Amino acid sequence: MSQLEEFIKDKKILVVGLGSLSGGVATCLWLLKHRAKLTITDLRTKNDLSSSLKKLKRYLPQIKLRLGCHQKNDFKNNDIIVVNPGVKIENNPYLKIAKKEKKFIENEMSLFFRFNQSPLIAITGTRGKTTITNWIGHFLRIQHPQTIIGGNMPDSPVLSFLDKTRADVPVILEISSFQLELLKEKYQAPKIAIITNLFRDHLNRHNNMKNYAKIKANIFKNQQNTDYLILNYQDKWTKFFLSFKPKSQIYFISNKPLPKSKNGIFNKANRLYFQNNQKQQLILNLKNFSQQWGKHNLNNLMFSILAAHLFGLNFSLIAKSISCLPHIQFREEIIHQSPDKKLIIINDTNATTPEATIAALERFTLLNLRSANSTGSTRLKNNNLILITGGTDKNLKFDEMARKIKKTILPQNLIILNGSASQKLIKELTRIKYSNYYSVFESLDECLSYGFCRLKQNKKNIILFSPGAASFEKFQNEFDRGKKFNELIKNIKLLK
Repeated sequence: MSQLEEFIKDKKILVVGLGSLSGGVATCLWLLKHRAKLTITDLRTKNDLSSSLKKLKRYLPQIKLRLGCHQKNDFKNNDIIVVNPGVKIENNPYLKIAKKEKKFIENEMSLFFRFNQSPLIAITGTRGKTTITNWIGHFLRIQHPQTIIGGNMPDSPVLSFLDKTRADVPVILEISSFQLELLKEKYQAPKIAIITNLFRDHLNRHNNMKNYAKIKANIFKNQQNTDYLILNYQDKWTKFFLSFKPKSQIYFISNKPLPKSKNGIFNKANRLYFQNNQKQQLILNLKNFSQQWGKHNLNNLMFSILAAHLFGLNFSLIAKSISCLPHIQFREEIIHQSPDKKLIIINDTNATTPEATIAALERFTLLNLRSANSTGSTRLKNNNLILITGGTDKNLKFDEMARKIKKTILPQNLIILNGSASQKLIKELTRIKYSNYYSVFESLDECLSYGFCRLKQNKKNIILFSPGAASFEKFQNEFDRGKKFNELIKNIKLLK
């Protein structure tokens, strides 16, 4: 009997939180495939979970459902507890019962790390994870066409492809802090681990930045000296990660030349250099990259190039494929552009932090004004960038986002979708004396309708949907929010 069969076959397993994204369904299907005796418990009702239950329809006769509540006996009587990453672990009274009973407590990612057979490149951090994951996959598929990309992605949850892993198929994983909480000692470590950056996020769950950073550090805690850890040299939390004294070989990305003692990739005057053992090599001229993709994506590119190179690709092969880098759905995604380019619409629903919206504002303000040689108030006059923003708070700060809005968005062009985060943003805008000519609406439909009223003839218009906040007060999640935005755009007659 294999280790996997021994762990799961005929065991009573409780899945805590089916959820409405595909990860919960993929977890259940994988457990059922390996002959687990399955119980699902979720605080949401059967009606709330109808879309997920529909995907499990043929298996429902063999699944015990405990919906709308949790029962203590389920946490006592099952052998293994598999927790949806969306379920809070700390101080969870039901998981305390399971721990007291000495039950195995896992999540989808810890199960993956238990049984995966592939070499791993794993990416975490507050921003840039999905882009870097997809771009590394784009590069690796040059030499490894079967490379698997997935993780914290609705269309590719980890347990949907775990059984396909093998030694000659690389896996590139995006990993959230929630998924890292249950990684244990002696689990497989990534061959290459990346921490992109750390900004305030998920503090409604992690309580403070130090706890958040400690969980992110789980990504490299099992690495050895044959593995690699890539960090952002300019991120203020990098010193904290180094304080754990990682055993892996450490490389950095930087927007300035690195000290001679450090290895990695850095940018100097739009040229990328690889520095290794105090030797420098020019690898790429990036003359127009930042204009096309935004400054923040330069960091994403450096992470991606460095990881692909450390995995074995030479720089010349990587450089040739940069011109066809994939655009990532819901991340500064241009979903409509008129033939004369007078109207561009961007869906940036996955901007769930203020920093993400700030990056989008920087990129698309420059895009809108590239032909104008103006700054300050003149810049605003030449600008018809319309921002739709706002959502649910995650215990984040909105002072910097408010200041960026004041610099880049005319008050009449600021459209706020009401929510708990939106109210915090409004307080900050009031504090810095931003004009109150902006508009606040209760629905995305109203926001978009008003946005089209703000379009100016014979001018370049950009409608940027970048919430800078979570989505749960009005939507199932940020993906649901993005899909609904796209549906609204499709139904606008002006665009047909």
